[in-house]
Amino acid sequence: MNSQKTVAFHTLGCKLNFAETSTIARQFEQSGFSKTDFENGADVFVINTCSVTEDANRECRRIVRGALRNSPEAFVIVTGCYAQLKPKEIASIKGIDLVLGATEKFNMINFLNGGHKKEKAEIYSCEIEDANLFVDAYSTGDRTRAFLKVQDGCDYTCSYCTIPLARGASRSDSIENVVHNAEKIAEQGIKEIVLTGVNIGDFGKNGETFLQLIHALDKVQGISRFRISSIEPNLLTNEIIEFIANSEKFVPHFHIPLQSGSDKILGLMRRRYKRELYTERVQKIKSLMPDCCIGVDVIVGFPGETEEDFLDTYNFIDSLNISYLHVFTYSERDNTEAIYFKPVVPMEERRKRNKVLRNLSTVKQQKFYSENIGKEKTVLFESENKYGFIHGFTENYVKVKTKFNPELINQLAEVYLEKIDNDGNVLIEELDSSLVICNS
Repeated sequence: MNSQKTVAFHTLGCKLNFAETSTIARQFEQSGFSKTDFENGADVFVINTCSVTEDANRECRRIVRGALRNSPEAFVIVTGCYAQLKPKEIASIKGIDLVLGATEKFNMINFLNGGHKKEKAEIYSCEIEDANLFVDAYSTGDRTRAFLKVQDGCDYTCSYCTIPLARGASRSDSIENVVHNAEKIAEQGIKEIVLTGVNIGDFGKNGETFLQLIHALDKVQGISRFRISSIEPNLLTNEIIEFIANSEKFVPHFHIPLQSGSDKILGLMRRRYKRELYTERVQKIKSLMPDCCIGVDVIVGFPGETEEDFLDTYNFIDSLNISYLHVFTYSERDNTEAIYFKPVVPMEERRKRNKVLRNLSTVKQQKFYSENIGKEKTVLFESENKYGFIHGFTENYVKVKTKFNPELINQLAEVYLEKIDNDGNVLIEELDSSLVICNS
């Protein structure tokens, strides 16, 4: 390959996608490409898509137009979940040259064939049943934290979800290789690792367990923090909670999908728990880690969700000692059971319910932040200079800002949480450099 050729990436969706994009980028760099920003133009553009996007087709078209605006002869590759689910739909978008499915994306270099634009997009996409190998991935480079992929795919059959169709059956890495990748990340000076996957609590199809994995990672030298991206409530055991409560490296922060606070709707969704179990998990966490941050995923407007069901969800979440919500408006997905469920909630009503829960999330987060004011926490600062401020997160995921100081980038600092400013962050007026922790 010509060493002067450039490649740019655009990633949609989850932390797992970011980990995989970063790994694909390293493959390009090892093949002689120079990575550049998407806005700068490039010889090759790679778009890693997500199936959760409400209008994936329109979003993909917009990104392709933007790519070709500055580089009309660029070679455009689309991969990711949407590419696996609807390759022909993507291939019909003007300007796309290559569509790669779930397994082919990790062999992207081999499909370039010189990188010359094509009259018609070529599709290379496997049957999802053939996506049965685990390919490891992690993100590095532009973050103070790395996303480390430990698991892929899902064996659950939630009635609204296309992820099993896009990523295949559940499979995971070995503990030995995850630890090896964590050590490689540590060598690059990154201080925090976020464990990612589709259903990471299902780790260990080879007989290992997620509990064994976090025990092993807790011993990795050079990483100050491990954070779990998301874990199903039925897979979040008391043993996992108890281990994290006593760990010096795994931080007190859980993101636990709920999806609905109505047992009726949970049944229609084919979730594997009832809300009583969810309550038990939250209570267990808070009894051992009172300052722990708990994030919640919830879907509004699911078919059959009456006003009474929604109020049931609202009141249930309001009663929980949680810290913030990620609210998703239900949207119909082809090849899912839920697309046939009746009655359908009008889109206007779905949006209304979304707004109500987002307001509740704001209230919950403000309450959580307020409870942390006056306490000492450790902040890992990031690199962006945003309007003269540098931001970072405490171990329990409180967002903190202080005056920008380049010496704070990728540094851990012990801070006293002073007050909440107008944008909802905790403001540290003056940060004494002596509070920065020197660690390997």
